Amino acid sequence: MKIDAINWDILKCLQQNARLSNTEIGRKVGLSSPAVAERIKKMEDYGVLKGYIADVSYAKIGYQLKAMITLRAFMGRLKPFLIKVSEFKEVMNCYRITGNENIIMEVVLRDQMHLQEFIDRLITYGEVKTHIILSNLIENNPVTGHTEFGELGV
Repeated sequence: MKIDAINWDILKCLQQNARLSNTEIGRKVGLSSPAVAERIKKMEDYGVLKGYIADVSYAKIGYQLKAMITLRAFMGRLKPFLIKVSEFKEVMNCYRITGNENIIMEVVLRDQMHLQEFIDRLITYGEVKTHIILSNLIENNPVTGHTEFGELGV
């Protein structure tokens, strides 16, 4: 599928506000509502658009700490961790990475005691390093098709 400049503009609109109507998007990108709907459907079918989510304020629902936690797995403990991690409700995102650590997780926690309890569950799998997030400098920055080398074709 070719992602042209109009599709990139549609993607930008949806990344900024997925609740925009096709009519509103059409006004922004210069297309009719049915043409926008057709392009969105094609991008959904192709898997470019994977879904639509609600952006929740964790602090407003009682999670006062947000942290990035890395794990350097002990010998033989990585595979058990990979199976178990999906059960940890604190984990918002988890990535398997290269480098000295094997895993990096974005987690939300109620307070320092919750952090301590969570770390206690993790240390059976490996060496843990915690980085408490103080503030977000960039959050959910939209992916665009414009690079220093020109437009990307997908």
